[in-house]
Amino acid sequence: MKNLILLLMLAVGMVSYAGNPTKKETSNSKPKDRIEVIYFYGKQRCPTCLAIEKNTKELLQTSFAEELKDGSVVFRQIDISLDENEQIADKYEVSWSSLFFVEYKNGKEQRENLTEYAFTNARNSPDEFKAVLKNKLEQMLKD
Repeated sequence: MKNLILLLMLAVGMVSYAGNPTKKETSNSKPKDRIEVIYFYGKQRCPTCLAIEKNTKELLQTSFAEELKDGSVVFRQIDISLDENEQIADKYEVSWSSLFFVEYKNGKEQRENLTEYAFTNARNSPDEFKAVLKNKLEQMLKD
């Protein structure tokens, strides 16, 4: 009798387990297409670094609020001075403040490094900086 009860409990457990896929099984689904705006920074930040962050955030919050909400645009700020972010800093080959647009589409990743442009314009020409970023994002969202 005990063996029968044990066998029934095992059978119920197996059926329950089969009906609940694990995270590993569900994580194999195709990642959502999106554009990530990634701002890398370190412990010490100059006024230009701060302007890049401030103006990028302002642009995203004012012109792309819906896209941020639905996840088609994602803003990530990554402190490269932290050990936990070393791997992503290596992946993007950054060792100081940097700005990237990364498009994930159909399972493929395409990067655009905007660091040089950002350092040239974010502090001294913030309106132009925002306009160019806005134009690039709008174009990426259309494609």
